[in-house]
Amino acid sequence: MPLIDWRPEFSVNIEVIDEQHKKLIDNINILHDAMKEGKAKDILSKIFDGLVEYAVNHFATEEGFFYIYDYPQAEEHKKEHDNFKAKVRDMKAKFEGGKVGLPIELSDFLRDWLQKHVLDMDRKYGPFLNDKGVF
Repeated sequence: MPLIDWRPEFSVNIEVIDEQHKKLIDNINILHDAMKEGKAKDILSKIFDGLVEYAVNHFATEEGFFYIYDYPQAEEHKKEHDNFKAKVRDMKAKFEGGKVGLPIELSDFLRDWLQKHVLDMDRKYGPFLNDKGVF
């Protein structure tokens, strides 16, 4: 059973971004399942690779829309993206250094990101971009 199921309130009503958010949820659920089975360390490298890919592709998509359509909160939003990338880099370095307890820290971080960033910040740009014809 997944930790997080896709729900309508996660949607920003922009298909490409919703699909990217679903991939983030998939990564959270994969990590959660591995933790329940005691195999989190076995898949952390794959999770970090997925998060790096997510950050590169997803943030480029969002930021591209922001600059094309002159989203007024673009700089604030980009700072949040930069913080995410820095946190993932830091955790990946800890993983490579053998830090114990990292799967729990990573899981908590990703759930918080989903709750605070996706449900708050991302949902703010949805109506703005929808008004510009982006769906």
